[in-house]
Amino acid sequence: MRARTAAMIAIAALVVYFVLLGGRAVALLGSGEPVGIALGVGVLIMPVIGVWVVWSNLRFGFATEAMARELDEAGALPDLSELPRMPSGRVEREAADEWFERRKADVEAAPEDWRPWFLLAQAYDLAGDRGRARDTMRTAIGLYQDVTAK
Repeated sequence: MRARTAAMIAIAALVVYFVLLGGRAVALLGSGEPVGIALGVGVLIMPVIGVWVVWSNLRFGFATEAMARELDEAGALPDLSELPRMPSGRVEREAADEWFERRKADVEAAPEDWRPWFLLAQAYDLAGDRGRARDTMRTAIGLYQDVTAK
């Protein structure tokens, strides 16, 4: 199953959940009891937060996909299949570190270009540092949006 299909199925399930949760919140708000109203407000906040989380992750994914497509069309998306891998499928640590150092140098050489930031995020991901990969990709997205907004 493709990632996009899986995401759409998960979003559909969340929409159903949010609607059901919203219905419970309205029922609690309509109870007229102070505790019911307080619980209704709390339950109503959860779908709002959920929608925000889903929307921000979708925007992140769409932006990342657009950048990857642009790099691929320009022939600048590297082929990582040639990096040596462990039996688990992960890239060997030395190869990931070497690839990371090259991407880091690229970012230092052109800190205002989104392309090296995108590849640095990919290097963090290869190294298994998902948190830094997402933070770095957010930087790439910001730079990309600055360029495409002009």
